[in-house]
Amino acid sequence: MGSFINIGNSGFQSVLNGVYVDKTELISSINNTLYTEHRFSCITRCRRFGKSLAAKMLYAYYDQSCHSRSLFADLKIAGDNSFEKHLNKYPTIFVDMSDFVTRFKNDDNIVGHLNAELKSDISEAYPDIPVKEEDDLMAFLIRIAAKRQQQFIFIIDEWDAICREFRQGTNTMDDYVNWLRRMFKGGQSAQVFAGAYLTGILPIKKYKTESALNNFTEYSMVNPGRLAGCFGFTKQEVESLCQKDGSDFNEFEKWYDGYKLGNELSIFNPNSVMQALWEGRCRSFWASTGAYDAVSHYIQMNYKGLKDDIIKMLGGGRCKVDPTGFQNDMSVIRKKDDVLTVLIHLGYLAYDWDNSECYIPNREVAGEIVNAVEDSHWDVVTEAIIQSEQLLQAIIDGDEDAVAKGVEAAHDENTSILSYNNENSLACVLSIALYYAKNDYIIHRELPTGKGFADLVLMPRKNVDKPAILLELKSNQSAVSAIDQIHRKEYQGKITQFADKVLLVGISYDSKTKKHECVIEKWHQ
Repeated sequence: MGSFINIGNSGFQSVLNGVYVDKTELISSINNTLYTEHRFSCITRCRRFGKSLAAKMLYAYYDQSCHSRSLFADLKIAGDNSFEKHLNKYPTIFVDMSDFVTRFKNDDNIVGHLNAELKSDISEAYPDIPVKEEDDLMAFLIRIAAKRQQQFIFIIDEWDAICREFRQGTNTMDDYVNWLRRMFKGGQSAQVFAGAYLTGILPIKKYKTESALNNFTEYSMVNPGRLAGCFGFTKQEVESLCQKDGSDFNEFEKWYDGYKLGNELSIFNPNSVMQALWEGRCRSFWASTGAYDAVSHYIQMNYKGLKDDIIKMLGGGRCKVDPTGFQNDMSVIRKKDDVLTVLIHLGYLAYDWDNSECYIPNREVAGEIVNAVEDSHWDVVTEAIIQSEQLLQAIIDGDEDAVAKGVEAAHDENTSILSYNNENSLACVLSIALYYAKNDYIIHRELPTGKGFADLVLMPRKNVDKPAILLELKSNQSAVSAIDQIHRKEYQGKITQFADKVLLVGISYDSKTKKHECVIEKWHQ
């Protein structure tokens, strides 16, 4: 058994020994690309989204040195027409690039070590084909493929580990990109490889506007294509896991759902789901992903509108983002959209392709964003979050004076980092002030209700016995006029389809005196 070739199927066997969610439809998708112009695939997802597990699965399936039929016999791929055609038919090379980075992090010749170790290991598998002194890895593989009349499968896990450690313009980075091009973009690459599969966090590096490997088909957090459901857990899969375990699916949904990948509208973080099942409780497992320091660094960048967007998303809102200009390099950040795009690839934000919007997906990630905000010394935001539990309770209790004072404190122009004198800024601040409500509520801004759009609507989550809350905001008008508008435009009508009890909350402020008023009315069907 080799280190990089003929490594066997024990990695995937260990996965099957635990709780396994069948993702073998990925094999069928990759099989359909072999020997075609789409034979080179790069699949990128955030940490802990099942990338390495998928790489082990593919290796176990393709590796000709082992027998894996029994491993897949009860899985979806066994019923696919391509199953027998490609099962254990290829000499398969596997490289975990993060391992090389760990071993040679301070060595500028990391690519030289990679080339040498792969040649040495592969030569042991082909002792009848000598390595020539002038051979690089690709030259050696070309001769093997020609003599044996057989093509390779090449799998690289964490392909971008070098890119995340070595900045653009360094010799190491240039050497690595040139190595990738030599392997997969040369004139004989299609004769050597039946297919290649790269996985990592970042899409393939761009130089100017072009991908360094533009012959690869990419499937990312921004554009997952037809592989959207192959990574992460779908709603149905988590419901099934919770049912078998006797766990509360609603809690798992609140903590770990929220990613929208292509046509998959509800994708859960798989690692967090599995850890929560193992521990028997939901909590944040996100801090251990290793990306927290980067997030804290990025949100402190002083790009225009970045803080406003982070605050809006913490309050449950969404923000427009254009990810197309990002160079797929965490060290090359030039504008706000680059920051937001990095956070999407890291999994701290989710991306809605249809609307070109990003948002915070769930409670687990929101907690880590709040920690990053606190480290960034956004004192007004931090204080509003701390006080948010009290504000929510004051609304539920009908304490109008306490609500007015709480909102006024959060909206104080001397500390707010937002513009003050417009209703949109008040809605944004109020969303942050009601951050705690996200534990039991789904918060909507500008929700279409009745004959118009309600400013803020808090809908209780499933199995939460609390009233829905409808907030209308006014500047330089009375809070009573806000309540009147709710009745006049029948905002509450649509909400009562989903909630028996509704609190109508009118909040107003005077732009000159900075004073706030609140009126709360209970509404029953």
